[in-house]
Amino acid sequence: MDHPVKKLRVAIINDYQDVVRTLDCFSRLEGHEITVWTDIVDDIELLANRLSDADVLVLMRERTRIDEDLLSRLPNLKLISQNGHIPHIDLAACDRHGVVVSSALTTRPSYSTVEFTWGLILAAMRNIPFESASLRQGHWQTTIGLGLRGRVLGIYGFGRLGSMVARIGKAFGMDVLVWGREGSLARARSEGFDTAADKDSLFSLSDVLSLHLRLNAETAGVIGPDDLALMKPTALLVNTSRAELIEPGALVAALKNGRPGKAAVDVFEREPLTNPDDGLLRLPNALCTPHLGYVERDNYEFAYGNAFDQIVAFAEGSPINVHNAHGAKQDH
Repeated sequence: MDHPVKKLRVAIINDYQDVVRTLDCFSRLEGHEITVWTDIVDDIELLANRLSDADVLVLMRERTRIDEDLLSRLPNLKLISQNGHIPHIDLAACDRHGVVVSSALTTRPSYSTVEFTWGLILAAMRNIPFESASLRQGHWQTTIGLGLRGRVLGIYGFGRLGSMVARIGKAFGMDVLVWGREGSLARARSEGFDTAADKDSLFSLSDVLSLHLRLNAETAGVIGPDDLALMKPTALLVNTSRAELIEPGALVAALKNGRPGKAAVDVFEREPLTNPDDGLLRLPNALCTPHLGYVERDNYEFAYGNAFDQIVAFAEGSPINVHNAHGAKQDH
């Protein structure tokens, strides 16, 4: 028996760039009542007050923690919809409150993150942001950069993203060196890439070292001061994965000590980072960007498109990509 389509009150939060309403996929929510919030809210009471009438909450990645404290304040919530992994959502709490959690776990790589990784590498190695700002202040050629051809590109983690970064490095004429778990090493060898003898060799030999590990209990803090101290004073460390892969404070201290000589970082331990006096932001040898790797229009069309498709399915009475056992008890 077909279920009637319900009109839902949909709240979309953390749309920092106010871009959701400009996406093609936004039309999929036609007929529902939509509210979009573009600012950053940490206060749980304010957040709960905003969302108190919402039937559906749309998240972008891991920007907001969803737990018992928040869910207990949202009596009308029936569905949480997003794209990707859900470490920030307490599924047991969602079960207790009868909230369906729908999130598509796709095999599509984040091409935009790979592209952005190379944007950071080129910008940092050739001092592009500094030289652009310097030119606007009336100065001409104040630094000298380093090229990529013939230098060693270290890849820590040869998964979907790490492998693509490695292939591009090869196209630049770099000598690619891979380290990671045995699966990473085997995949790298099967593609003809060299693997490091050990972790120390990766850090000591790399001219550019790019991190491509998923954050979990095993990888949190996997890189410490001793690892960073092995790097060349001319080397660049690039992190577009997760800040927590590096022990707290270790990167700032290492950059101050000159090993590595530079870092290009798109991720931070606390996000959004809005404190201009943050230790990393104050360093002249750190190129820092506000987690822009996946922030690209095609990527947003894909991610929000999945989230909106899940809302449509829920409204029709047939939830898809459900992650919790008891959330589907909702009466449609």
